[in-house]
This record gives sequence, structure tokens and C-alpha cells, in this order.
Amino acid sequence: MREDDMSIIDSVRNALVPVHREGYKFVAAFFGASILLGWIADPLFWVGMVLTAWCAYFFRDPERVTPLDDDLVISPADGRVSSVVRMTPPAELGLGSDDMLRISVFMNVFDCHVNRAPVKGRVVRKIYSQGSFLNAELDKASTENERSGLVIDTTAHGEIGVVQIAGLVARRILCWADENEQLDAGERFGLIRFGSRLDVFLPVSARSLVSVGQTAIAGETMLAEFGSNKGPVVSRRD
Repeated sequence: MREDDMSIIDSVRNALVPVHREGYKFVAAFFGASILLGWIADPLFWVGMVLTAWCAYFFRDPERVTPLDDDLVISPADGRVSSVVRMTPPAELGLGSDDMLRISVFMNVFDCHVNRAPVKGRVVRKIYSQGSFLNAELDKASTENERSGLVIDTTAHGEIGVVQIAGLVARRILCWADENEQLDAGERFGLIRFGSRLDVFLPVSARSLVSVGQTAIAGETMLAEFGSNKGPVVSRRD
């Protein structure tokens, strides 16, 4: 095979993003429905195939290059930074009644929905709370919507919380991290199906590095920092 041909194949391979295993059954179901619709009318087959392609795109799980620095807080989700405020964390997290810095990232149905750990540390608590399915962009969604929270002990900077929040469309929160499990920053820990939000609760000593409206990339975007005047940051591809 010629070198030019190999270059083209490599380019195509690099452009393809793997689908997370949690999405396999949905992609298969959409494809099967497309075949059935095609027996009814040809145009419906192509409508189904477009939806199948969207489903595969929704469950994509690309590699990310995560900064390796214990003083950095990395975005746990792809999406838009919808809130940067100080507020009391949800009581079920057990993080106390003092205000913490909350940074929220809202995911729409076109964002990658694989969630990644914002910091390196040990999971000390895992809490699932039933609730409503309000618009995840509403501030009260933090305490009223169905959600799954992790409290991670960072050792150097204390405990932080990361909460997966269901929304209007999201009806399934997946969190495969367990208590006492050690997570690395940028490591995959969960997924929410079809649109929602991630909240990160940090000690007020953390300094936000993002603004409302900014686009965040899970495993790459630096949301906040505990130290300052730092040198170059090393990264890890995953």
C-alpha cells in the first residue's frame, strides 16, 4: 500500500470517534427501527438513519488530554458554563453549611455526555437522590432534580463535590465510580443520557478560571485553580 493511501486511512481513523459501550444498544435499536421504517416507505429509512447517526454521535467517547496538576479543577462535562456562584451545597453531600464555590456546566443533546472526574482523589461518599425533572438550567435544579453526587477527598485541598443532575429530557444517570475508589483527574466516572447538567462544589479558596457562557470540554478545560504563579502544566492523553 502506498504511503499516500496509508495517510488517508490514518486521517479517516483519527477522525472517527469511538462510541461508548453504554450507547451500543441505543444505536442498534435506532438502526433496527430504521430498517423497519424502510419497509413502510423508503424516505422513512433515511430519516431513521439520520437519527441513528445522531445517536452514535451523542454517545461518542473521544480521547481527552488532561492537565496533570493537583491544584487544578478540570471540567467534568462538555457544555456551556451556566453558573459560577457561591452557595451552600446540597445537604446530602455532607459538605457542611458554609458557602462553597459552585461551577455548573450545562450539557445539551449535542454535547458529549461522558463525565470525567474534576480532580484526583478518593471517593468518600456516593449519594443518589430522587427528585423532579425540571429544566436543568434552573438554579433550583441543584436541590430539586434527580441527581447523583460524589464527594472526592483531594487530600491537599479537602473534599469537593461533583453532582450529575437530570433535566427535562434526561431520565437516566449512570455513575460507575464506587466509594473508596481512587480517581484520577479526567478519568471517566459516569454518563447522563440526553441532556442535563454537572455541578462542581469547591472550597471558597479555589479561584474560578471560567466565565458564564464559556464552552467547557470534559477532561481538558480548567474550571478553577487552588494555587497561583504556577509553571508549565503536564498533560495526560486518555
